[in-house]
Amino acid sequence: MVQNLIQKRRPNIVLFGIDSLLSEHMSCYGYERLTTPFIDRFATGGTLFENTFSPHIPTTGAYSSMLTGRDCFGTQVVALRHKGPLRPEVRTLAEILKEEGYTSTCVGFTGNPASRGFDKYLDYPAWGSWNAGRSPKAQNLNDVTLPELDRLVGQEQPFFLFLRHMDPHAPYLPPAPYERMFYHGDETDPNNTSMEPVMAFKPFRDFFASWMPPGITDKDYVIAQYDGAIAYMDACIQTIFTALEAHGILDETIVVINGDHGETLYDHECWFDHHGIYDNVLRVPLIIRYPGLMPENHIVGGFNQHKDLVPTILDLAGIAVDDEFEGRSLLPMARGEVQSHESEFYITECTWMRKHGWRTPEWKLIVALEPDFHFKPEIELYNLLTDPDENSNVAEQNPDVVQYLQNRMNAFIARREAETGLPNPIHHQGDWHGHEGIGPFQSSQQAYDTLHIGDPNEAASLQAKSRTQ
Repeated sequence: MVQNLIQKRRPNIVLFGIDSLLSEHMSCYGYERLTTPFIDRFATGGTLFENTFSPHIPTTGAYSSMLTGRDCFGTQVVALRHKGPLRPEVRTLAEILKEEGYTSTCVGFTGNPASRGFDKYLDYPAWGSWNAGRSPKAQNLNDVTLPELDRLVGQEQPFFLFLRHMDPHAPYLPPAPYERMFYHGDETDPNNTSMEPVMAFKPFRDFFASWMPPGITDKDYVIAQYDGAIAYMDACIQTIFTALEAHGILDETIVVINGDHGETLYDHECWFDHHGIYDNVLRVPLIIRYPGLMPENHIVGGFNQHKDLVPTILDLAGIAVDDEFEGRSLLPMARGEVQSHESEFYITECTWMRKHGWRTPEWKLIVALEPDFHFKPEIELYNLLTDPDENSNVAEQNPDVVQYLQNRMNAFIARREAETGLPNPIHHQGDWHGHEGIGPFQSSQQAYDTLHIGDPNEAASLQAKSRTQ
């Protein structure tokens, strides 16, 4: 009888939502540094998706899509500083699973519109500064998660556990030995000038000075800190799997590793952050393990997006609902029955800039909806086949391509507005930048002079200290 009950019980679900994780810096995605040895091994037991995209940047819009199966027209969430809750008509994964008899816990995601519906919320220290010392973010997460996992396993209901990891998110402050794992040298070498443009960028320089070493000159040190933070998190994640194995439920649990968005390190002048809609921000890791239904040691090259995750999880769990999703299950793609979902799609960004665009396998169009603080042109066009790193803007040389892609984008927007009866939210963000009463920026200089993150007093103190050492 007990065995029959175990067999009939729906699978547990553990979703690792990892903030700012650049898939190109994971060894299982081909990175030359061994940053994710455990996740690499985890991937051999499941399916790795090579072309998963986060079309709505940054965190708020990304998770809203990831946890609802909807696009930005369905969620109406595109801005980092989204005002108000998620639309009440849109059910989150936690709300859907509760109706199916699940209990749920959310770790490290309190207050986000898409975090609605969990039974329990837990938080942990997930930030840091140079003065505060190295930041063991993932271990802090483990400290609150492991007792909660033990409690969930002891209940009769299946559970949904959502873990939001923050290690790859700035500040990058991995503990020893990870801070020197990928770097040997003098990060304050006066002959190295690679950090000069970074520290000259007024909107971010105080934030950078609050957590980067005083006197930092070498960009490669900062990149090594990012890689070290990923490697540290990877080691800590293994502890969660050890607990699942110890409880004897790993193979009866759907486990997902997904990123909300990527990260810009020393590219596009979007220094060590995740604004912009270049591919290093749009492309995210997705690995799913569930023995028996999800193929093992399998790599899928087809295009998919955040909106496909909820339908996939429900499909794996054998749950059918009447909710409206823009996303589709990835199981047919994983089984080879479908080669790809949409290969061209709408993209938005509303973090420190407000832009939208259209991505195809060959082209990337980016259109500024107001001037940005990087003084970039209104229209950007990149040939992703000849220029995959998006370094050469060819909009002026290809006006016909720009017009074609704009027509495709505008037709999609019109169709989605008609289907939902709702406006395109990227056009209705008011003071999206957090400065009340300013409205859209009228010039790049205004944006540059207005936007700022960090504590200038702390930054000045740290820099003064570096000059006396």
